[in-house]
Amino acid sequence: MRFSDQFLDEIRQRLPITQVVGEHVLWDKRKSQPGKGDMWACCPFHAEKTPSFHADDRRGIYHCFGCGASGDHFRFLTEKAGMSFPEAVEKLAGMAGVPMPARDERTEQREAAQKTLIDVMELATQYFEAALAHNIGARARGYLFERGVSPASQTRFRLGFAPDSRNGLKEHLAANGVSAQAMVDTGLVTSREGDALTYDRFRNRVMFPITDFRGRVIAFGGRAMSPDVPAKYLNSPETQLFSKRQTLYNGQAARAAARDGATVVVVEGYLDAIAAVAAGFEGAVAPLGTALTEEHVQLLWRMSDAPVLCFDGDQAGLRAAERAADLVLPHLKPGKTVRIATLPEGQDPDDIIKSQGRGAFAEVIEKARSLSDMVWSFETGGLVPEAPEERAALQARLRERANSIQDSTVRFHYAQAFDEKLKAFFAPLRQIGREGWRSGRPAYGQSGAYGYPARGTPRLVVSDTLRNSRLLRTGTVADASPREAAIILTLVNHPVLVEQQFEALAALDCETPVARKVLGDILALAVRHHDISAEDLLSALGVRGHGPALQRMSETLAGQGVWQVAPETALADAETGLSHALALHNKKVQLNRELKAAEAALGEDPSEETFERLRDIKNQITTVDGTEALIEGFGSLSGRATRSF
Repeated sequence: MRFSDQFLDEIRQRLPITQVVGEHVLWDKRKSQPGKGDMWACCPFHAEKTPSFHADDRRGIYHCFGCGASGDHFRFLTEKAGMSFPEAVEKLAGMAGVPMPARDERTEQREAAQKTLIDVMELATQYFEAALAHNIGARARGYLFERGVSPASQTRFRLGFAPDSRNGLKEHLAANGVSAQAMVDTGLVTSREGDALTYDRFRNRVMFPITDFRGRVIAFGGRAMSPDVPAKYLNSPETQLFSKRQTLYNGQAARAAARDGATVVVVEGYLDAIAAVAAGFEGAVAPLGTALTEEHVQLLWRMSDAPVLCFDGDQAGLRAAERAADLVLPHLKPGKTVRIATLPEGQDPDDIIKSQGRGAFAEVIEKARSLSDMVWSFETGGLVPEAPEERAALQARLRERANSIQDSTVRFHYAQAFDEKLKAFFAPLRQIGREGWRSGRPAYGQSGAYGYPARGTPRLVVSDTLRNSRLLRTGTVADASPREAAIILTLVNHPVLVEQQFEALAALDCETPVARKVLGDILALAVRHHDISAEDLLSALGVRGHGPALQRMSETLAGQGVWQVAPETALADAETGLSHALALHNKKVQLNRELKAAEAALGEDPSEETFERLRDIKNQITTVDGTEALIEGFGSLSGRATRSF
């Protein structure tokens, strides 16, 4: 119901805000002055050791000088205690001794009806929980075990099972006095067109209860246990209780966690959210059977100023990320944005956490890119348009993106940021001769991009996010091995070889994360742009933040006298060198696998035979590392008499 300003002001005047806040904090005796209503405490909205949270009875407000949380009596209870506004008003009116105004009869009836439906949903939740624990739920429990959902997580999220019965839940609810209309209104039963006879909506499904921001079950999601049903996942329909556009799975718990400093992370589905929470990411939420909506964004911003949106690294995921960016841009406010994290292709958070551990997913979240960075990447694709009209079109698209932002201040700064990026993007790198490469002293910014001889005018742009990333700081990056560097730099300078060796490159098992990422981007660019030039490929890799790594690779190889990766090398020589490097690399990888197996065998059977096997493999690895290609005539096309790889 709507409350008058006069009524709310009376509560504020009668009730000291320190009394309201004091139920949730411990006042600091040294800084507080109780007689003046001037109280200090450690902030209840974020973790801190030194009190920076202030409540002032004279003004009736609280403010944290650490995190910026601020408000009055009512906001404190809605933000800290998770109450709805009417609930906060009712509680504070009772504390202040102010009688509540007369309620509207229709409102009373509607709220009573909703309460009844909430009770029905609770009955259904208990029914599903009992079925999961019963013998009938054995297969569903097996499925959850296979998906790594622990008993503790099953209990926390109140997971259940809907038996394969047309009327099991319906009969249970009826036996507990639930009317047929209430079953329909909650969406727990359904009927076919032209047939008034209702039956259970959820049958033979693992059940995921969906709660509102007060923790009450308002809907369900069901995962089919049979592979031949039309819908693998089935959600409750829209009801008086449930609107999927205004609900987030795990929303209530995530909001509470966000107040304690947790990062709000948006994942795709129930199991991803459950796996993330189990791994310690308490701020994980998921939309419900729909793409991200404007309502979802507003809900997220009530929890966090910069929630992280996770998307798959494949083309479908990138398209979804771009749609999300288009959705969010118009609604940006000062201090309110999103960051976008790209998952490894073919993996979801559940996969990453189970196969690589919590740290791997934490790294994905940490690397989340700013919205402006992502919009820039969507529009440029990492490639610099050469024709003036194409550049003008890029500029127009970026201007259109910026102009879609409704807030004038944010719109101005986005336009300014894009203009600055464009100036840097179109600015040519300084050019030099080839002496830097041949002398073995390539210098970034002096000897062409990443130490290569300058050819044409390759462009390099690295976003602030990428430039400041820990992954790009000198000394913190695990670069490619020399052989991986040779493969990568050969492809960079001779991109035509990517298509010729595509299958072998796609199956390549790189030893270092940097090499895997660079090679992955090379393959992705080659697929997207079949005839990409060396200059454009180099520029695109620079945009993706690989510049420093490529420079270090070139310095390593130049110091070892490896010449066949350079731009001026004849294509035939580069191709021969690449084939040889791939063969040696694959042999080394296979031998390393055999070495691990031999070490394990030696631990179980410390015999002379297993020891000799281990020593033989180590000798083979040493031989591979020192192998030189003795191919007659190799290098003659490039003016070289012998090979130095």
